[in-house]
Amino acid sequence: MNLTEEGKAISIEEGLDILLQEGLASGGSFALWRKPRTSHLTFIQDFSQSPRRVSLNLEELPAGFIVHPFADQEDKKAFFIQADRYEKLSLDSPLSQEDLPNWMQGHREAVDGAELKINISKLLTSKTQYSATPTTAELAKEHYLQLVERGIQTIAEGSLEKIVPARTKVIPLPDGFDLGRTLATLLSQYPYSFVNFFHIPQVGTWMGASPETLIKTEGDYFHTMSLAGTQPAQGNNPLKSAAWTQKEIEEQALVSRYIVDCFKTIRLREYEEHGPKTILAGNLLHLRSDFKVNMRSTGFANLGSVMLSLLHPTSAVCGMPRKEAQAFLKAYEGFDRSFYAGFLGPVQIEGATSLFVNLRTASFRDGQVVLYAGAGVTEDSDPEKEWEETELKCEIIGKFIQNPYP
Repeated sequence: MNLTEEGKAISIEEGLDILLQEGLASGGSFALWRKPRTSHLTFIQDFSQSPRRVSLNLEELPAGFIVHPFADQEDKKAFFIQADRYEKLSLDSPLSQEDLPNWMQGHREAVDGAELKINISKLLTSKTQYSATPTTAELAKEHYLQLVERGIQTIAEGSLEKIVPARTKVIPLPDGFDLGRTLATLLSQYPYSFVNFFHIPQVGTWMGASPETLIKTEGDYFHTMSLAGTQPAQGNNPLKSAAWTQKEIEEQALVSRYIVDCFKTIRLREYEEHGPKTILAGNLLHLRSDFKVNMRSTGFANLGSVMLSLLHPTSAVCGMPRKEAQAFLKAYEGFDRSFYAGFLGPVQIEGATSLFVNLRTASFRDGQVVLYAGAGVTEDSDPEKEWEETELKCEIIGKFIQNPYP
C-alpha cells in the first residue's frame, strides 16, 4: 500500500480504515502492527466475543498476539488475541483492490471512505467506555517531583540502585479524531518502532510505537536488548552529535548487567553482546546493547519463556533490585500502570515470536486519551529534568492525537 491513490490502488490510510472498521464492529478482539524496520502490516482478529487468557508458555501457544500488564496477575496469565483471521499487507508498493482479501474488498465496495471514517469514530467512542474501570487520573507535576525526590533519597539510603517512576498525562480525544490517518502517520514517522493498535472488549484499547524489544525468538536464535538513557534528537545528524552523561551511561549499563545476571541465573554462558550504541526512536535518542543466543547450540529450546519470566519487568521500566523497586512503585507511584510498561506482541506468527515493552503508548477511555511515561532515577538525578524527560516521551504519541497530521 502507498500513501497516494492511483487507479485501483488503495492507500495505507484506506487499508487501515477497512481493518479498523472490521475489528471494532466485530465485537471481538483484534490487533494490528508493524515490526521495526519491516515493510508489512499485520492484522489478526479473534472471533471469540470473550477475552482469552493464557499462561506464558510461549512455545506452546497458537498463533496470536499477547498483551500482559506491568504487574503480574495472581494467575500469572496474559491476555491473548488468537489469530482466527490473519492478514499481512505490504507497505512497500501499491495494493490493487484485486490483491485484497475478499472480505476487505467487500468493505471497500459497501461503504465509501467518508462514511467509513464516521463509522470508525463512532465505534471507537462506543467501544472505549469502560465504566467498570475508573479513568486513570493525571498525576500532577508536584506529585511527580516529590516521587522522584523520594526515589533519590531511597537510593541514597542504599536500599535501591535505580527506580523508574512513571506518570500519566490525560488529554481529550479531539472532535473528528481520525484513527486510521493517525496510525498511518505513526507508521510513516516511526520506521524503527513497533507501531501497534489493539482492542480487547471491556479490557482496553491501546495505540503505541515502542522502541524496545523485550524478547524475540526466530529459528534457532533468541534476542533481547538493554535500552536506557534519553535525550532529545537534535541537529541534522543527531546520532553523531549525541553526548551522554555518566548518569545516562551508568543507567544503561545497569540494564545490561541485569540481562547478564539473568543468563547467569540459568547458567547460560554462550551469548553475544553488541553495544552500547546510540539509536534514534522518534524524536529521542537512547543507548542500546543487543544480546543474541543460539538456542540450539546451548540446548535452551524454551529460552523465550524462561527469559521472559526473568526479565519482566526490566530495570529499564521498574528499577533495581527488582523486588524492592516494585514495592516502592506500588507504595508511592499512585496509579495503576495497566498495560503500560507491560509487554505485547505477536506470538508464533510465521515461526517467530516478538515481544516488546509497551512504551510510548496511549489508552483510549471515556472520550479521553491517557498517555504514559517514566524516567530512570539514580542518585545523580535532577527531578526537574526527569519531569522534562517524561514530557518528551508523552509527546511521541500525544502530538499525533492533538495535532495529528504534520
